[in-house]
Amino acid sequence: MAPVGERNENMGAIAGDDDDNEAQNLWATILGEVQSSSASNLPSTKSVLLLGDNESGKTTLVAKLQGVEEPKKGTGLEYYFIDIKDEYRDEKARLGVWVLDGDPSHNGLLKYCITKDNFEHNLVLLVASMSNPWSIMESLEKWTSVLREHIDRLKLQHEDRREYEESLVRFFQEYTEPEEGQTSQSVVAPRRDVNPLHPSASHTEEDRVLLPLGENTLSQNLGIPIVVVITKTDAISTLEKEHDYREEHFDFIQQHIRKFCLQIGAALVYTSVKEDKNCDLLYRYLEHRIYGFPFSQQAYVVEKDSVFVPTGWDNEKKIKILYENLSSMKAEDCYEDVIVKPMTRKPVQRDAEVIAEDEQVFLVKQQMQLSKQPAPGAAGESPLRPPAAATNKQSTSPRPTTPQLDGKNPQNTSEGMLANFFNSLLNKNTRTPVPTKADKAAVTRDATAELERLTRSKKTPEVKPNGPDSAAS
Repeated sequence: MAPVGERNENMGAIAGDDDDNEAQNLWATILGEVQSSSASNLPSTKSVLLLGDNESGKTTLVAKLQGVEEPKKGTGLEYYFIDIKDEYRDEKARLGVWVLDGDPSHNGLLKYCITKDNFEHNLVLLVASMSNPWSIMESLEKWTSVLREHIDRLKLQHEDRREYEESLVRFFQEYTEPEEGQTSQSVVAPRRDVNPLHPSASHTEEDRVLLPLGENTLSQNLGIPIVVVITKTDAISTLEKEHDYREEHFDFIQQHIRKFCLQIGAALVYTSVKEDKNCDLLYRYLEHRIYGFPFSQQAYVVEKDSVFVPTGWDNEKKIKILYENLSSMKAEDCYEDVIVKPMTRKPVQRDAEVIAEDEQVFLVKQQMQLSKQPAPGAAGESPLRPPAAATNKQSTSPRPTTPQLDGKNPQNTSEGMLANFFNSLLNKNTRTPVPTKADKAAVTRDATAELERLTRSKKTPEVKPNGPDSAAS
């Protein structure tokens, strides 16, 4: 039998080993919890890209999703973020949001949004406005072409791009519509180690039969998830009042948009920030599509201003139901031929009406202007002849000499009078008022009359005296 002291020492050693084992188990449990929590945290690499024409409501829509009342619009390429919170696991993340300007000159900025490295973490929103329904299809096709060209320039690996495209096909085939009355709490959340944007094939359901897609479904598979958002559906009432749109017009628009969404594998959401329609629905669908949050909202296509079609729900048979309401148009009619852009009438530019001035007021003004003009010369003088007082202030320039006619004083002859007249013109003072046309005409008449008188006087025969000198001559 071992001594009592030795037995106590052995018992103490056993107790110490148990404490070490418990400490190791505790640390292993803590490390396991940390690893599991880090694996379940919301990823921070996800982002959304908004494409659409100017004035389509992209910035306003992002502000609504952010919970901001006053949107701040920029130019070129804008960046925002939306706070995402998982209420069940108390996790938070920030969803990056890129908004590209509608000007085609900024399309080159797409290289900063979607790259070869982050391609699998992006979702695209194609935005068009119901306020301009005649340009919806043109806008959607244009921005889809821009996105396709950008993806082609990325030069993704052939295997990677094929996997992205096949993941969208699987998402369509595996879509199950939520049961009526089903809540988000009853929906099983997917595993966080799977990318909801590009889910991989489930190994546990290899024997599951997947139905083939329709002929036009995903016929333009870009390999990236897309949601088509039709904004400003509150403008439908304006279209009905001002442009005589009827129910069949909106059914015609809807069936064209849904066919387009079917080709690119996109979801469809009608929204109105002004009336707060489907904005929260879009927010929850983005959480579901990007982060895998539970989502139980069923498709809704009854109301023309709040349509919602999730990815994978629609098909051509469901779209044909809208054909029943088309009476004055056919489903295969060209979109632009039915939804015609109205003619913009320019306002008529009318000339400003000129009000005639009162006759008496006009005459008074004319009298005042005439009274400000210099008074004419003394009575009897020609308007072009300077006054007598001004003759003493003539310039010192040499006066031209008056020629002597027949040795007689020119002052006593008619020629002298004419010479004096022209001398007065040559020596007129600079301060003399400028003659008017009437004055010039009067002077011309006087000069003409004087010349005619002189001419007649020269033609009169001169009487010669009788005498021997005359006979000799």
